Amino acid sequence: MISGRATFLLSLKRDFRETYDFYVTDEERAKMAQMGPFKKSFFSTYYMARGLFLKLTPARRLVVLMAAFLAWGGLSGDGGESFLAFLILLFLLGLELKDKTVAKDELQEGRAVQLAIMPVTNPSLPGWELWFHSSPANDVAGNLVDYLELDENRLAVTLGDVAGKGLAAALLAAKMQATIRAIAPDEDDLSKRGAKLNRIIRRDGLPDRFVSLIHLDLTANSGRVSFINAGHHPPFIIRENGLESLDRGDPAIGLSSDVSFKSTTLDLRENDLMVIYSDGVTEARNEIGRFYSDERFTDLIQFTHGVSGRSLGDRILESVEDFVRSARPSDDLSLIVLRRLPR
Repeated sequence: MISGRATFLLSLKRDFRETYDFYVTDEERAKMAQMGPFKKSFFSTYYMARGLFLKLTPARRLVVLMAAFLAWGGLSGDGGESFLAFLILLFLLGLELKDKTVAKDELQEGRAVQLAIMPVTNPSLPGWELWFHSSPANDVAGNLVDYLELDENRLAVTLGDVAGKGLAAALLAAKMQATIRAIAPDEDDLSKRGAKLNRIIRRDGLPDRFVSLIHLDLTANSGRVSFINAGHHPPFIIRENGLESLDRGDPAIGLSSDVSFKSTTLDLRENDLMVIYSDGVTEARNEIGRFYSDERFTDLIQFTHGVSGRSLGDRILESVEDFVRSARPSDDLSLIVLRRLPR
């Protein structure tokens, strides 16, 4: 059991680390790596203060300089200037908190819309058990977990991961979802479906944004799975005789105009499982910055043949949560577990 004091210290340490990561650039960190402890502590404070100052608007930078000038003058005066400097900084802090609160409210509204267009229940298809999970690292998610009934016997399933996080990633994920839902019912060929999706994202997306994607079709009462892998982690197949890792796929969606996608088909036997995951699983980090890792993940799932999809999904989430403990999520975490049901 962690004491309240230890929890407070861990939270304080985490907040400092996140503040440091936000305000100090990679170039500045590289410079400090060559410094001694005293010099490094001085420059880390300087870089954080400079980073904070430069993120203010020009008008608010001027207010900070005015407060600093008054505070300096107050050192040799009766203290009135220092008190005025304190009030100015308090006013500036109020403005920053107001901006953050407004932005937070807007992100929460965006998250509500995002949740409204995402599946709220696991899909149902005869002969299959399907279990879905997605949780955001921040207020909105850049991951996409979705399904679409193509007809009464076929289901399209998607797990996508937009490069980056935040609002821009969430908007692109929503566009991906809408585009897939628009083109999938009219295009049975998965390779052509992927090519059409890529053309649309290249045409309408942002130049520095791309999406890794697993998109597959399932047929009722059949163990056959057809899918394309656009730059995503290869799914794992859990068979009776062990764990099978599939080959890496084609480039991510939106990365290049001149790309084709190869459709792969495989057969799952009774009680075989297919695990599709985002890097929010294997790259989850604990309080000291260590990654959950691919090895820990494969060790967890390799001897789980025959368990239900829900049981395996819950086992993965519990393992990641136990590893991360009190650290804030470092990335969106998404999972899809498919199980071929016994006849």
